[in-house]
Amino acid sequence: MTLNIFVFDAHPVANTLNAHLAKTYADAARAAGHQVTTMSLSDMQFDPDFGQTHYRHTKPFEPDLETFVQALEAADHLVMTMPMWWGSYPAKTKALLDRALMTGRAFDTRNANFIGLPKPLLTGRTARVIITSDTPSFFQKWVYGNAFQKQIRNQVLSFVGIKPSKFTWLAAAGQPKDGQVEKWAAKIAELGRAGQ
Repeated sequence: MTLNIFVFDAHPVANTLNAHLAKTYADAARAAGHQVTTMSLSDMQFDPDFGQTHYRHTKPFEPDLETFVQALEAADHLVMTMPMWWGSYPAKTKALLDRALMTGRAFDTRNANFIGLPKPLLTGRTARVIITSDTPSFFQKWVYGNAFQKQIRNQVLSFVGIKPSKFTWLAAAGQPKDGQVEKWAAKIAELGRAGQ
């Protein structure tokens, strides 16, 4: 099955391991016949400040934000690569989510469910989140309860209708052992070919 895949490098710096993994996934997916759109957070220009305490009178999207949202709306499958910094997103990554995932495009506050959650507007899409970290996966799971993955899955992606979401945790990314990056890249390429 051919998919429209949006591969987003959510690292705020260019030429990183995350960028390499995003390119690896995109190249493998294209070679397998998938339609692939790519973007990098490091190339994007936008005001990170939401600037309001409510959803009325929100700032208009800058061109890069509009391009991001259009790519997300067109996608069947979202792939994001990102680092975990201090247990969560880099600041620019969080700012992108604050600005881009807005009512009317990602969710609808006028149509809430029985417990008051707004209607998600990005249903019918799946996601793969590739996280690089220095925290080993077993420590992230048993000590921190996979808090970062739960936040992304439940409070961001599922909230706007993107599900299921799957995660690939790569550690220790700061000081990888010899040959480790190549093993990770092979794993990511396999996911790209499968469109997963």
